[in-house]
Amino acid sequence: MSIDWQLAATVGKKVARPGPITTGYTLTAAREELASSAVAAEAPVREVTGLADGLPVPTARILDRGGWIEAATLSMSAMLDTEEEDSKPGISGRLAGVQAGGVLALLSGAILGQYDPFTPDPESGNDGVLMLVTPNIIAVERALHVVPGDFRLWVCLHEVTHRVQFSANPWLRDYMSSNVEALTAENSESSSEMVGRISAAMKNGRQREKGIVGAMQLLQSPEQYEAFSRMMMLGTLLEGHADHVMDAVGPAKVPTVDRIRTAFDKRRTRPQNPVQRLLRALLGMDAKLAQYIRGKAFVDEVVGTVGMTRFNAIWTGPETMPLPTEIEQPRLWIDRVL
Repeated sequence: MSIDWQLAATVGKKVARPGPITTGYTLTAAREELASSAVAAEAPVREVTGLADGLPVPTARILDRGGWIEAATLSMSAMLDTEEEDSKPGISGRLAGVQAGGVLALLSGAILGQYDPFTPDPESGNDGVLMLVTPNIIAVERALHVVPGDFRLWVCLHEVTHRVQFSANPWLRDYMSSNVEALTAENSESSSEMVGRISAAMKNGRQREKGIVGAMQLLQSPEQYEAFSRMMMLGTLLEGHADHVMDAVGPAKVPTVDRIRTAFDKRRTRPQNPVQRLLRALLGMDAKLAQYIRGKAFVDEVVGTVGMTRFNAIWTGPETMPLPTEIEQPRLWIDRVL
């Protein structure tokens, strides 16, 4: 099925909530500071990670919520649609476009920044573009009562780390793309085969797994679940590594980093009302939060034990990616890989 991504962008921009009220001067100043912070973040990220030294520094795209929705639809169209480009979406494709637009509208109010490895940079034409969503960053820094300049640089450190991860290790893009392709492939199982597999899994106790992972293991084919697991581990590593770098840069560059981290983590884990909890579950936001927490604990322990230079063996290839058991017990990864 070809999703109508153009319709998704139209719907998403139409129903997305407006950003916080700001003056034109404040908005312009924030955009300019985010652009300069994205450049300023490159040197400390490269120094801390030991990655991408000498590569050119690209310009970040500073977007509003509508701009992010447009960029997201372009990225997902390139990543997910495998049908001919000139094929027109049918009724099911338009319906899927409306649904995708609604999801993107919700996400557009939560995304602070994003590195998209699948969309070409408008300036250089190279794969990968770094995006920062100005109204969301302003909204969060106001809610946390933190120093705006410090918070903007702190956010840029995270997103620039993602850019450096992919630019220093080009295989990551193909690895992610191949797993997405496997994850979204048609399931060749018959209904009876699927029912039999789910029944066997439940009898064997696999239903005891909690949350999204357990559900995915039951509903997907073995090949799809393996791809899903690899994507979960990759996401956990990328997010945890970026969070580690954000804090490792330290007060030399972000004087109020400790205050920001404390306030930000408190906001991430604050109680939610039932509707918010449902939306978070449907959008996978709780799974994303778990990736940050588990991934950062893994990177903190490995780097603290062997140092960043030896940690960077993790970027060698798919075979050095952490396994699910190794995320929980980093010593197992150290023993296997190092």
